[in-house]
Amino acid sequence: MSEEERVEIKFEATEAEATEAPEEVTPEGAAEPKKEKAPYHLKDALKQVESFGQALGDALQGRGNVVMVRVNDEALEHLDMLVEAEITKSRSESAAFLIGEGIAANQELFGKISAITSQIAELREQLRREVKLEPSAEETSEEAA
Repeated sequence: MSEEERVEIKFEATEAEATEAPEEVTPEGAAEPKKEKAPYHLKDALKQVESFGQALGDALQGRGNVVMVRVNDEALEHLDMLVEAEITKSRSESAAFLIGEGIAANQELFGKISAITSQIAELREQLRREVKLEPSAEETSEEAA
């Protein structure tokens, strides 16, 4: 079983399974459940891993665009941390994940930027019409008639 399959199986564990200790296999091959309970924080850790895995999957979907970027030493260390921890497979995946998380964490800011950018585009178009660089929709329909 590959490492990816093992991780996926861990994500599919139910809450009850996450709080119970795994079964031990005796030399005869009979499974005997352990009597110890896993610590409560294991359940929380599994939830965090699931959440992180979902965020990582979302961030890495549809990565068809290439962006070249220069980063400082601190940013590079963080990218490499994700690779070394085998959370991501490459610096590229690490960067895509962190960019996605940054955007998600700043939705309100990007909403404001989008509204202002739309206003700027509208004003530019208005200015072009004023200086006759781009004919207005009315002028285009009058010329066609």
